[in-house]
Amino acid sequence: MDFMETYFAPMEGVTDHIYRRVHSRYFPGAGRYFTPFLSPTKDHVFPPRLLRQVAPENNRGVSVVPQLLTKSPVDFLWAAGQLADMGYGEIDLNAGCSSGTVTAKGKGAGLLADRDSLRRLLDGIFAACPVRVSVKTRLGVRDTAEFPAILDIYNDYPLSQLIVHARTREEQYGGSAHLDAFAQAVERSRAPVCYNGDVRSAADMAALQARFPSLGAVMIGRGLVSRPWLAGNMPDRQTLRQFHQALCEAY
Repeated sequence: MDFMETYFAPMEGVTDHIYRRVHSRYFPGAGRYFTPFLSPTKDHVFPPRLLRQVAPENNRGVSVVPQLLTKSPVDFLWAAGQLADMGYGEIDLNAGCSSGTVTAKGKGAGLLADRDSLRRLLDGIFAACPVRVSVKTRLGVRDTAEFPAILDIYNDYPLSQLIVHARTREEQYGGSAHLDAFAQAVERSRAPVCYNGDVRSAADMAALQARFPSLGAVMIGRGLVSRPWLAGNMPDRQTLRQFHQALCEAY
């Protein structure tokens, strides 16, 4: 199926470097794989578990974008420098994680609750970051009415891409995605826009493309885990068996 570019969303505990390599071998339709977030520490060391996820030798042949979770520009820039030295040309800032343990620290979607802090973070990042930076965001904390002001902030920076999960932080993954609110990003964002949320079938993708024909990319998580071929064509049973066998052997 011909469609806009498809990205594999970061999913903690699922889309690690082993899964990414095997999936890309059997289902090469995903243009990019975003890593589950890396949270840089104040002592500026990547723990071995996180380092394995971004080590170049573990991601050969796979287009990978590391995602960082932090509210500190200093920590972001340290991590960005390390990742640039590994050969990465783009990093994604996580402003969308809705977990209470994350948002309580002002990280992830918690950044959206304090727009002055969000602006200070972006000021620091774009003053010195050595690579391109995209942002994955929510529409707001409690209400989609927050999104226009948040979008105004993003429009003040040269984002490589704005990835919008079309829900608020409080909604987490429940209810329906807000396509009317997402339309504001398509219409007003100065950065290229990618849609995220509730795409689980070819019919969902076709409907999204019909509603937003100028949209260049879609990010899919749960839909690609349940239907690993969703970014391309339905495989035969033999390919599916080989894929699952390869996963079992790799783990």
